[in-house]
Amino acid sequence: MTEHILSPAHRRIDAITPAAFAVAVFTSASLVFVVQPMTTKLVLPLLGGSPSVWNTAMVFFQAALLAGYLYAHLLQRIPSIRLQATIHLSLLAAAALFLPLSITQALGDPDPSAPIGWLLGALALSVGAPFAVLSATAPLLQAWYARVRAGRPDGANPYVLYAASNLGSFLALLAYPALIEPLASLSGQRWGWTVGYGVFAAILVGLLTLMPRTGGVVQARPTKERSPPIPWRRKAVLVLLAAAPSSLMLGVTTHLSTDVASAPFLWVAPLALYLLTFVIAFQAKPWIPLSITLLAQATFTVMIAALVGMTTGQWLTLLGLHLLGFFFTALMCHQQMAARRPAPDRLTEFYLLLSLGGVLGGAFTALIAPVVFETVLEYPLVMVLVCLARPWLGDRPTKRTVWLMTAGLMLAAFVPLLFEMLRYDPPLRAAFSDFGLTTTAQIILGVAALCAFLIRDRALMFTAVVAAMTLSAHYIGRGYDWSLTERSFFGVMRVAATADPKMGGDIHVLMHGTTLHGAQARNPDFSCAPTMYYAQPTPLGQAAELIQARGPGAVIGIVGQGSGAMAAYKRASDQMSFFEIDPMVDRLSRDPQWFTFISDCADGPIRTILGDARLTLNREAPGSYDLLVIDAFSSDAVPTHLLTREAIEGYLKLLKPTGVVVLHLSNRNLDITLPAVAAARELGAAELHQVYIEHPEAALMAEASTEALVISPTAEGLADFRADGRWRKLAPTEVRPWTDDYVNLFGAVMRSMQARAG
Repeated sequence: MTEHILSPAHRRIDAITPAAFAVAVFTSASLVFVVQPMTTKLVLPLLGGSPSVWNTAMVFFQAALLAGYLYAHLLQRIPSIRLQATIHLSLLAAAALFLPLSITQALGDPDPSAPIGWLLGALALSVGAPFAVLSATAPLLQAWYARVRAGRPDGANPYVLYAASNLGSFLALLAYPALIEPLASLSGQRWGWTVGYGVFAAILVGLLTLMPRTGGVVQARPTKERSPPIPWRRKAVLVLLAAAPSSLMLGVTTHLSTDVASAPFLWVAPLALYLLTFVIAFQAKPWIPLSITLLAQATFTVMIAALVGMTTGQWLTLLGLHLLGFFFTALMCHQQMAARRPAPDRLTEFYLLLSLGGVLGGAFTALIAPVVFETVLEYPLVMVLVCLARPWLGDRPTKRTVWLMTAGLMLAAFVPLLFEMLRYDPPLRAAFSDFGLTTTAQIILGVAALCAFLIRDRALMFTAVVAAMTLSAHYIGRGYDWSLTERSFFGVMRVAATADPKMGGDIHVLMHGTTLHGAQARNPDFSCAPTMYYAQPTPLGQAAELIQARGPGAVIGIVGQGSGAMAAYKRASDQMSFFEIDPMVDRLSRDPQWFTFISDCADGPIRTILGDARLTLNREAPGSYDLLVIDAFSSDAVPTHLLTREAIEGYLKLLKPTGVVVLHLSNRNLDITLPAVAAARELGAAELHQVYIEHPEAALMAEASTEALVISPTAEGLADFRADGRWRKLAPTEVRPWTDDYVNLFGAVMRSMQARAG
């Protein structure tokens, strides 16, 4: 390499150039990530709060990222960096025409029976151009950096800028729920992002002023032929190594929210860990060596395989176990991917393959798996298959290794055989009753897990034992708990049968993930008694009876159908309508095989209007309802747009002068009561609050503790509620009401935690 003497000014420029590139990459990555939750929030009022909305949006963003990386790769065919930069700045300016971001109205309202196509199309038309162009920045700047810094040690490894890129994404992810959302309205976020977009463009212009000057004083290395092409086999391996973590990121989110815990911001943890693995893997000196990663990945994988099908136990322990398993599995894939990165002149091709894998993995989990699988099988399936990415030893396995594999396979296979024997042998089943079948199965699978761990360096044998353990765990976890499992875009619904002598025997229970959405006794003597949150003593039951006591016929609307328990209140003279976003829920609640509240208990027909309630309620006649029950907030995926000031104002417009709206606000993780109270008071409406505590001696599913807020456009509308004595006025609150432009879920979590601690 030719030596060059730089002037002091040139040395200063040369010294700040790496930092300038890092700042530009960091800024673009932060913008790329902040726009994802922000845009998803913009679309939620049209599709509810289902985790599938987030997963599908993630697939879109991965596809747009692929388009951006493809553009960056093709742009490298232009020899001049200056011309590349001119084209890129021109496209950034053109994409700015879509700012500030908003959801297009060109596609109309989504079809609840087929929302995926609408969501992908709406995102493409609304945010596709600025996102794709902005996402191309990371590979573009790395490619430019390699050329500008040619001849210097750091120029040989521009991949370290990818760590800066993912660090920007990681910090933006953490900042959004904790800082950005609580402090800024949605319109403020949109304008703030627009300003950030402009700031980045200015940074890029400033960076370009450095590059020609640096390139003018530091000659590149002598021209030589490009590095050898990436072999097709390596390309396939890179795509698969990128696809597995992308699939697992969405799969573990769905699994945790479906089978382990109903917790707010659950999507944050897997995505944050996913980004953190990139930061570690692409560092010049990774914090965690690959040898440690492989050891930890094997440890957590065998533990997950033994427990993946079991939904009982300490949920916090299971949550941590799955997140750690995902982290080390993703890190293993990304470290092996980083080890296979090509020379800098093939950099954009490498990122194109990485992005292609991300799209394929995300599409499998978010788009294909919900159609193919009735439960969240994609998560354990990929966890098993990714074990094949572990080291393959070429020498012949020892007898000890073969025996360990055989023992692991036999132990895993013995568990379902044992359960089948117990099914048909009551004395044998009684012998296990004291110790517990699940505990026995976990011990057996624990020994199988130890066998798998001891052969962790034999990828194929390790994978075989892990697969057998996973199948066994799923068998014992699923085989007896659920009578029916079905899946739609909006989640996994299950019907379970449980016995309760106080309610005459079997009870059918409807669950959406880990949240109970209704129960019905099968004994005819009890089958038409509303249960749980809808029982007569609860606030929802009180409201129905108080309204019906006013006259012979009432017009009643319920947002959230569940098992259809509210139908048990319908008299022949009443009109009742359910507003439900998921067609599968309507079908299950109307199927007499599972629930008969609608088919047998209601006196007269009941209609169901499918679609998001904000959209469908807008089509109802103003001033026509005596009672509206808004019952959609008990799970972690709270459709916040149904609790805003504008939403409550819409409910009040649908009521008769003395009509009431009842907000069912029971939620284990969020305080959503105070924002609703604040909104009602800001609207000048009358409101009363009640917390009902279930009777300790009641049957298991007969009733449930319930929190509710009743609101009426007039004080006269609450006269009978006020006279009841169980409804009370809450103290003044300083909590800010939620609006379509401002929601603070983080504050709701903190208030809930403080209330539990107090």
